[in-house]
Parts: sequence; C-alpha cells; structure tokens
Amino acid sequence: MSLFTRSHQRTNADKAPIDEGGSANGPEEGGRDGATGTDASAPGRDTADATDAPGPDAPDTPDAPGPDTADATDASVPHGWRAKYPVIAGILAWGASLVAGGLIFAALLLPSSLPALAPETFLHLPVEPIFGAAVLIVLPRRARWVATVTAGVGLGLLVIVKLLDMGFNETLGRGFNLVLDWPLLDDGLSFLKDSIGEGGADGVVIGAVVLVLALFVLMTLSVRRLSSLMSRHSVVATRTVLALGTVWVLCALLGLQAAGGTFATRSTAALVHDRYKRVKATLEDEREFAKDARVDAFGDVPGDRLLTGLRGKDVMFTFIESYGRSAIENPESAQGVGEELAKGTEQLRKAGFSSRSAWLTSATYGGSSWLGHSTFLSGLWIDNQQRYRTVTAGDHLTLTGAFKRTGAWRTVGIMPGVTKDWPEGKFYGLDKVYDSRDLGYQGPKFSWSTMPDQYTLKAYQRLEHGKPGDKPLMSEIILTSSHNPWAPLPRTLGWNDIGDGSVYRPIEKAGRDPVEVWKDTSQVRREYGRSIQYSLRSLISYVEKYGNKNTVLVFLGDHQPVPKVSGEHANRDVPVAIVAHDKDVLDRISTWGWADGLNPGAKAPVWKMDSFRDRFLTAYGPQPGAAAPPSSSKR
Repeated sequence: MSLFTRSHQRTNADKAPIDEGGSANGPEEGGRDGATGTDASAPGRDTADATDAPGPDAPDTPDAPGPDTADATDASVPHGWRAKYPVIAGILAWGASLVAGGLIFAALLLPSSLPALAPETFLHLPVEPIFGAAVLIVLPRRARWVATVTAGVGLGLLVIVKLLDMGFNETLGRGFNLVLDWPLLDDGLSFLKDSIGEGGADGVVIGAVVLVLALFVLMTLSVRRLSSLMSRHSVVATRTVLALGTVWVLCALLGLQAAGGTFATRSTAALVHDRYKRVKATLEDEREFAKDARVDAFGDVPGDRLLTGLRGKDVMFTFIESYGRSAIENPESAQGVGEELAKGTEQLRKAGFSSRSAWLTSATYGGSSWLGHSTFLSGLWIDNQQRYRTVTAGDHLTLTGAFKRTGAWRTVGIMPGVTKDWPEGKFYGLDKVYDSRDLGYQGPKFSWSTMPDQYTLKAYQRLEHGKPGDKPLMSEIILTSSHNPWAPLPRTLGWNDIGDGSVYRPIEKAGRDPVEVWKDTSQVRREYGRSIQYSLRSLISYVEKYGNKNTVLVFLGDHQPVPKVSGEHANRDVPVAIVAHDKDVLDRISTWGWADGLNPGAKAPVWKMDSFRDRFLTAYGPQPGAAAPPSSSKR
C-alpha cells in the first residue's frame, strides 16, 4: 500500500480545506494500490502532506479510488460551515481525535474500585493501545474494520465490568463474578425499589441502559476515528507507535514508578487474564463442591442419636441482618451497641438466663445473606450462588434438618424478608414457613425491611410459640430491621401496643430519608449502629418477656455490613451467642472457650462459620464434650 500520493495541478476546488476523515479528490489511499495503478514514487509525492490539509488530520489525496475507500468518511469536497470556517473545523478535528484517544486511555486505566478512582490513577502508560495501534496499522481494510468494531465493543465491555466491580466491591467486598452474579442484579433492583421507590429505581435502570449503549457507541467511534487517522497518516502513526513502544519497554525494564505503581502498565491484559482464571475456577469449583456436599459426617446418624442434649427445649436460631464485628468495634457504633449488649446481658441474667458468645467468620460480606444462613446451617462453605443452588438441590443434613429428623420437634421458619414462594424451606427441614405474606402485618415497610423486628417476634409468639403443642419448637427466625440502608428505623414499643402493625405508620413517616443519610459516611455508620441496637433490644426483650426454663436461643449476624460502614478490607467476623435458662445447656459447651455474656470481646475464639454445625451436633449429642468429626466442607 502506498504511503504517499502523487502531486498534480489542482483546481481551486481541489485546494479547499479538507475535513478530517476524507479527501478532496477521492478516498484516503491511492497510489500503487488505487484503481488507476499509478505509482506513488512519482516526483512530488510528499507535497500532499505538506500543503493540502488545513487541520492536523487532513488525508493524503490519491488520484483514484483504492481498496480502503471504507475508511474515507468524507470523500467529497468540504462544504458548508467547514469550508467557511476551516480553522474551526481543524480545531474541532483535533479536539475530536484527542477526546477519542482520551476515552480509550480512560477505559483502559479505569480502576475496579471507588477508593482507587483518583486523577493519579490515569498517569500511566498502558501497553494495550500501543499493541492495538500496531495491529491496526498492518491490517488490510476489511480486517481493520472488523478489528475496530471488535475493539470498540471490547472496550465498552471492559468499562461495564469495571463499573460492576466497583458496585460489588462497595456492597459485597469483592469483584463481579462473570458466571454467577448476573441474578444478583435483579436483587439489586429490588433493593433500589424498596430504598428509593419505584420511580427512582426505574430512573436508575433507564440511566444504566443509556450508559451501556453510550459506552459501546462512543468506544467504537473512538477506535474507528483513530484507526482512520492512522490509516491516512501511516508513516507518522508507525513512527509514533514505535516510539511509544520503545518508551514502554524502557520504563518497564527500569521499573519507573508513577502514582504508586509502575508507569508502564499492562493492567487490562492482567484483568482479562484474571477473569479468565476466575471463570475457569468457578466452573471447576462447581464440580468439586458437588462432590464435597455428598460427604457428611452426620448424614447417616439416626434421629434418636441426634440432639439428645436438647430434648424438650424450645430452640430458636435467629439471624440478625448485617450484625457484624464492626457493630461492636467501630467507633461510630461501638458505644451504643456495646451498651445494648451489656444491658441485655444483665436483663437476661435477672430473668434467670445465662449466655456465652464468640465470633464466626462468615462466608459472605456486605450482602447475600442466604449464603451466610446456608453456611451456618449446612456445615458447608457456601460463598457463591452456584454452591447455594447445588446444596439446596440436594439432601445434605442441615442443623434445622437434624431437629426434624429426630421427630421430637415441630420445625418452623419465620421469614419476613421472603415475599414469594421459597422452596428451600424443604431443604432446611421446616414443617411450616411463614413469609411476609403470612405474618398478618398491616403497617408500612421500613425501606427494604417488610416489617419491624419486634412485630416479627410478636407474630411468632402469636402464631407458634404462644400456642400449646404436643412438641417443643425449633425455629429459624430472620430479623431484617438492620438491613441496608438503615433508614427509616422503627422504634421499640410495648409488646401489647403492636397490634397488626398499623401503629408503625407515623413512625415510618417521621423517620429519616435514606438518600439524605447516605450522603455522609458518619451518618450511615451511626444509623447502622442504631438499627443493630433496635434488633438486639427487640430480641432480648422478647426472651425476657416470653422465654421460659426451656428456652434456648442461638443468635448471630449473617455477615458484616457494606464497606462504607465496616471499612475497606474489614474481616468477615460476626458475633454469635447462645442463651439458655437451663445450666446444663451451657455446661455442654464449656470446652469451647466462649466469653461470658452477649459481647464476645476481642479475645473470644474465632471459628469458620461452616464449623458450627458439627460442633453443635457433637456438643448436644449423646456424648457431650466429644471431639467433633472433621468438617465435611472445604473453603
């Protein structure tokens, strides 16, 4: 392909300013490759580059059409405002090319987390555009057109994945899983509807769709523009690519640093490689976990040898949403939550109850509560949606299922956060599941939470615990008032004043606006702490009022709150406590080394959450104090 064009006598029209992207005489390339077969080595071949273009991107001007005519987008003689204002046209051409290049570099250097999003992040030289430009220079026209579209779409996808990473890092403390996390976007939409209303959520969806389309269009047009520019000025482009490539190699060899990292980066290539490995690992993990789930140390233990140390007891397993270690240790919430735990410990002691507490490391963080619930109850490490689907589709013995297997308990689930059919209830061995539609609530929602925790517990008392029965109860109860976004919050009421929940309407209306709360990190953390205090107060008050000598309560958090509350790189620890009136119940776990009271403190043991099931079944089996069998799960 000829790099230059022949010089020839031009008419006045020929000498008119040429817009970037086209030629006054024909398509962008001619010479030896053109239809006329003329040789670009004729005298005067360099004059087109020297004299023809008023702007920086003016093309070469072949005599006849060549094979690359698709790259010439404005082959006609400039007219209209471009001919009238050639200087402005040239400036705009320069500006458009600079914007195109800036967008491409921004897409490649954009980080995957919000804390890393700073001006200095973009002060690096990525290798990917240098390599891409080299490829575009040597490709023929048709292949180059395919490559530009592919690159544009690829850059759009790259930015979308990075934005998803930002969102998931902010909420779940991890990046977006390309295989498993797409269904979570629907959960996110439901959360938005509950938090900012249907209209606000629809606006966010529309904005997201527009953003996605704009990314694909802008990135493709940007690559296309620079590709066309390089095609018209191939000699300059080749020299520039060689120079930048040399600079990148030298900087990489010398380890030149900039903005806390190496100046010469290959971050996009590393990200793509990392995602490939993650996808491969996810697919392999599915197969391995299915094998692990079939191994169960208690799977074949007959019912008459399970939980013999709790016969006749009403056992409550209660999860408090987002009740993490940060609630007890972070300055903005520690004092209030610590006082609530100390007060609750004393209240329970006066009512004849004792308590022990420790820490569990949750399988999830910031959200996906069902992963924490299933890890705790199944004794398997369930840290992604595929593992959850695999285990709930099988017959692995859960802690709640063990109670059902004995035949000695009626097993119920109180699920105020469930708003539609929940087939997993069968997997958990629950005789009866009460979801949000079954609890009789007639009051307002408190943001995401369908009802206040105190109402949930009152409904449990009315529907199950307060009724006479021929068997004791084993209950799984989910308390949701401490669910993100922690505004507005309910207030503690007298147990006899709750009624059907209508009493909460003025409380909800007087509550704080979550949008306003989330403008300030300190406010978010304070409101989070208040929500945990409310949940603890409701639960402790319930045991104090309705508990008896046969009551055994196990309560814990399902995961830490989002990083905005717990802080960047926070651990995954959550508090867990066992409360009982019968001294023998706590004596059976005396070897666990748990702390007295409801507040574990800094020195209490920390266990993986999936180890609790086996320890609990061992402690309350026919041989109390015996060592628990090896865990059947792998992390």
